[in-house]
Amino acid sequence: MQKAQRPATHRSKQSPAGVMRFVAPVSRDRVIRDFPKCYDLQACLQMKTDWNTQAKKACRDRTTAHQGWDRTRMSKVVVVGDLNVGKTCLINRFCKDAFDRDYKATIGVDFEVERFEIAGLPFSLQIWDTAGQEKFKCIASAYYRGAQVIVTAFDMSDIKTLDHTRQWLTEALKENEPSSCSVFLVGTKNDLLSPEARLRTEIDAVKVALELQAEFWSLSSKTGENVKEFFFRVAALAFEDAILKELEGANPPSRIGEGSILSDTVDKAEVQGMKKTCC
Repeated sequence: MQKAQRPATHRSKQSPAGVMRFVAPVSRDRVIRDFPKCYDLQACLQMKTDWNTQAKKACRDRTTAHQGWDRTRMSKVVVVGDLNVGKTCLINRFCKDAFDRDYKATIGVDFEVERFEIAGLPFSLQIWDTAGQEKFKCIASAYYRGAQVIVTAFDMSDIKTLDHTRQWLTEALKENEPSSCSVFLVGTKNDLLSPEARLRTEIDAVKVALELQAEFWSLSSKTGENVKEFFFRVAALAFEDAILKELEGANPPSRIGEGSILSDTVDKAEVQGMKKTCC
């Protein structure tokens, strides 16, 4: 897919409150040109190796014309799973290239925003990190709504957490239209397993992924193995889905917190407020 001939300019926007906003430039290591591959063809949402023909043409037209695509367009990703399966470590490894050996449980919810350039167009993921503790479900479930992507994570060194992914996905889908969500089953901490144990666990995980109609990935936040590849895959599929829905006229009006548009009001302060008032 061809990139735009002229570099995109980052122009300021006027917010409703009259405050000038600027769209941050995209880091060079967040540029996606080719369609990312899946991890395992046995549990893959899309087996194709290139962008959808209609989406490719739409990207080319928008890139050439420098118009017709909101620079703050984004998709919402929610990451769910048991306590201590490594959800926060996964997000931090990708967003901050950091790995903290000291475990700290997420209280309620938190989120990061990652900006990409995909097929020459700007796109972002709003990645929500949710608590795995039962007492915080009242907070976390409030932020499941409006997700375009659901990532259900499990610890590959603790097979019980794989069994629990079914319930986590059920809870997340209660707040969303199942047909509108892409689902990923992610096995973390694969560095803790021997090659033989890893293979056995991946075979079991593929069976669960097929049951959940999810795409399976095996990765390690500690070593970084497959982390970038996984999030690039998520971003590419979410981006293509957004393009196709726009072409079909199926995109609903964006609302605060639904992840379609970056909002000035959905911020860390709001999340902190929810933590104090719930449970």
